[in-house]
Amino acid sequence: MPLPKIKMPNFSGAMSSLEGLLKAKTPPLIGVEISSSAVKMVELSDSGNKMYRIERYAIEPLPKDSVVEGNINNLDAVGEAVKRCHGRLGGGIRNAAIALPNASVITKKILVPAGLNEEEIESQVETEANQYIPFSLDEVNLDFQVVGPAPGSEEDVEVMIAASRKEKVEDRVAAAEVAGLKAVVVDVDLLAAQAAFELIESQLPDKGVDQNIAIIDVGASFTTVNVLRNGQSIYLREQPFGGGQLTQEIQDKFGLSREEAEVAKRSGGLPDNYETDVLNPFLDTFGLEVARALQFFFTSTQHNQVNHIVLSGGCSSLPGVDAAVAQRTQVNTLVANPFANMALSSKVRPKNLQQDAPSLMVACGLALRRFDA
Repeated sequence: MPLPKIKMPNFSGAMSSLEGLLKAKTPPLIGVEISSSAVKMVELSDSGNKMYRIERYAIEPLPKDSVVEGNINNLDAVGEAVKRCHGRLGGGIRNAAIALPNASVITKKILVPAGLNEEEIESQVETEANQYIPFSLDEVNLDFQVVGPAPGSEEDVEVMIAASRKEKVEDRVAAAEVAGLKAVVVDVDLLAAQAAFELIESQLPDKGVDQNIAIIDVGASFTTVNVLRNGQSIYLREQPFGGGQLTQEIQDKFGLSREEAEVAKRSGGLPDNYETDVLNPFLDTFGLEVARALQFFFTSTQHNQVNHIVLSGGCSSLPGVDAAVAQRTQVNTLVANPFANMALSSKVRPKNLQQDAPSLMVACGLALRRFDA
């Protein structure tokens, strides 16, 4: 079976216009994220009045070490988790948008002369890709997307190239196929999260225009710092800090298994000293890690200010995390919820969605691919 290409989102304004998005009549699909700790699925629909509706979502934990640093180590275990998650989701949609982890994808912006047709751009992309990709183009899945006019040059346009080794795509596609899903779109975690962020921008003062906004995504093992300005990434960095550290501390302190600690972290029920002995020190460390990440941004770019911090990932729903980060950084901080202005189907419980929303950024961004023009 031929592999789906990496299909990049349309950067040329479609994602910034709900009206433009909702005119599309693409087949229904679900967004499927395979992170290092869980499989997450989201289904969105058009509710009319230029609004989305979240129809359903599901989260299924992954066995330990089945995905390590973005690589699928145990395809059978991951495939079965995808199958369980899809069964829990319900609804019967088999088309899926999946994503590759950031580390598996090489992205590069290049300049090409304005006025080229798609075939001419493709030819130039392949020539440029040969310079930046450290393996044969026969071994990769490659895609490109015109971003827009090049800053400071009326004669050129910016084009984003994305490339990944074919086996990285094959693993994700195979995991989806175990559940009977067909991967019709292959995206990148980072770009999917940025698509979901565009639903959050409206919650910011002046909708975030001409402001530096740091999206801090806390995974199980790594935290990704992505600073956006006017919808474009101006800084990207990963650092080794994640929610798995809190899980481990809960295990060590209270003698729980990893699975028990994960459940307790989300649902509560821990002894009274959990907050003072475990949670609060972790939140303080988290705040320090974010402050350190911003210092890296300031020292390695010409920028010296971040206007807003948006927290995503499972740890972002911990009580007090936004206040801890704001205190350490002195920057306005909010917890990501791309579903805040969406209608909810009767199958979605608002309280549960509020808790889970920060960890569903990538899956939400993937589900938005249903509305690509």
